Order: sequence, then structure tokens, then C-alpha cells
Amino acid sequence: MTPQDLVIRMLPPFAGWLALAALALPGGSPLRGAAVAAFLAVGPGAALVGLCGPALRARRAEGPVERRHADFERHSDLLERLMLAVLLSVGAAMLVATVLIAAHAFSGDRVLLTLTLLTTLAGFCPRLRASPPTPGAAPGTAPRTRKGSTL
Repeated sequence: MTPQDLVIRMLPPFAGWLALAALALPGGSPLRGAAVAAFLAVGPGAALVGLCGPALRARRAEGPVERRHADFERHSDLLERLMLAVLLSVGAAMLVATVLIAAHAFSGDRVLLTLTLLTTLAGFCPRLRASPPTPGAAPGTAPRTRKGSTL
């Protein structure tokens, strides 16, 4: 792993710890709200998408045959990862908040702390590997599924 990869993997946890540090600012501070909102919107999901990065990049996007742009795959994959990060972040925040409500321990600070700890844990976990291609399959083709498989 290169130092640049390490810095990129540690950005979401750093944003979470920065949001926790911003809680020391006065309650109506725009900087406090911006730091917390930015982390809650993208941080946990970005850590999870980074964890699954190699597996997500195993299959590229396929564009329409008649109007294929040169950068379609790159832009489509980037948009997919961005939307997945946002939706995973919202889902993680809802899940953590629900668990804390059920445990009668809900507070905004606890939700933020729990998400920051989970994001830090995801940042340190090893990345998932893509499954190896099927022997004899042409590159870029869809993997074959087993009979009776839902995929």
C-alpha cells in the first residue's frame, strides 16, 4: 500500500474525528453544522465503499452500444460509488440511531461517536478482493451463474 492510498483510506475516519472535535464549538456555529453534516452524509459510506473498492471495480459499467462516449465507464463508476457512499451513510446513521433508541441511550453525540468508531474500524480493515474470473471466459463478459442462483 502506498502512502497516498493510506491517506485516501484515512480521510473518512479523519472527517469523523474532525466532526467530533467540532462539537466543542458553540451550538449555533455554521462550522460545527457543516463538519457534522458532511461526515454524516458521506463519511461512513465512503469508508465502506473504500473497503469494497476492488470488488466494485471488477465489472465496469456498460453503456448503450449506439452512443458510447469514451469516458462513460469512468464517469458512471464514479457516480455509482458516490451514490453508494451517500446511501450507505444514511443507512448506517439510521441503523445506529435505531439501535441507540432501542437501548434507551440515544443522543446525537453518541450517534456521531459510534459512526466515527465504525468508520475508523472500516478504514483499518483489509480491502475485499474481487472474485477471480471464470477460466476460459472472455474478458469483459458477465460471469456465469450457477443453476438455481438468484444472480
